[in-house]
Amino acid sequence: MSEISSFTFPTQIRFGVGARSVLSEFAEQHEVARPLLVTDAGMPATEAFRLVAEEMDRVWPGAYVQFTGVRPNPLEGDVEGAFGAYEAGGCDGVVGVGGGSALDVAKVTRLKVACPELTLMEASSSDIPPRLAPFCAIPTTAGTGSEVGRSSVITIPAWGRKAVFGGQPFLADLAVLDPELTVGLPPALTASTGMDAMSHGVESYVCPMFHPMCDAIALEAIRLVRIFLPRAFADGGDLEARGRMQIAASMGAVAFQKDLGAAHSLSHPLSTDFGIQHGLANAIMLPLVVRFNGEKDSAQYSRVASALGLDGGEDPAAQVADFLDEFNHSLDTRQRLRDLGVPSEGLPQLAAKAIEDGCHLTNPRQCTESDMLRLYEEAW
Repeated sequence: MSEISSFTFPTQIRFGVGARSVLSEFAEQHEVARPLLVTDAGMPATEAFRLVAEEMDRVWPGAYVQFTGVRPNPLEGDVEGAFGAYEAGGCDGVVGVGGGSALDVAKVTRLKVACPELTLMEASSSDIPPRLAPFCAIPTTAGTGSEVGRSSVITIPAWGRKAVFGGQPFLADLAVLDPELTVGLPPALTASTGMDAMSHGVESYVCPMFHPMCDAIALEAIRLVRIFLPRAFADGGDLEARGRMQIAASMGAVAFQKDLGAAHSLSHPLSTDFGIQHGLANAIMLPLVVRFNGEKDSAQYSRVASALGLDGGEDPAAQVADFLDEFNHSLDTRQRLRDLGVPSEGLPQLAAKAIEDGCHLTNPRQCTESDMLRLYEEAW
């Protein structure tokens, strides 16, 4: 109680079927006449992109620029490429469309626009100006919650690891949650991105930082994922389930302004080194981290157990971990690292990278490099 805490939830969100129509309001309110649309190479072939492009053509007929070079695990070069397109096109705002990777690149591109001579390796929080170019985030997945997050994760090849760029100015001016844009998401991606949202709720809730509002939001995100992810996985056209998963993903990202934990530190190198989709990596590592944390304090998972519809019992951490294992199994996300191309001899190097990742610093149980190796071995 002796420390002063800061609570903010400032992102404007528009939610509902057809919510993409509010792009006209974004253009008017922020005086955006020539936006850069940032997405990945696979998006232009999708129905979701067609729907967004149709709206972009209505609002900015012939007056927007596209950058479609975002990789699944975005690199520093993706940001440089998007910045080059922004400059060459004379753009004055950014619209990010796609999953967390596209939205992360869109956010950081705005830092380059503000500080064109700055390399990402040099960037620090002191370099972020208070206001960046106008930004509208339109997610086509339901998991990362990047549309309401104030940080982005970009791989710096020279470092061989992911770096986190964050601060209040990175927040979107508008987040558009349109369930129709997630209907075409395949079941496997629906499951893995949904488990990303679950991991955000679980890790942020037990993170030992004081933020009671985030705690409440995290628990509701967990409950929503438990109820609606199986429905979205089974029937991609279930608009109620798709919409509730979008809400859960955004809530999970709002919650993790508290910070996260060891599951994310373990998952980041799996994506960087072996290309494992981030949500899938979190799905694999989360039950193991819950058990690891529960060895020291199982009671901290009591309310997580309740959000999952469990009674908690004498060992709520074990109940939560068992539930997550079975939940993964039902979604085909309970996999072994060995089956995803991770060699056993590579585990020590992964552990060394995981301990360098800052997310574990707010894990409720302190981690060592040997702990990280043990957890990778259990997942292998």
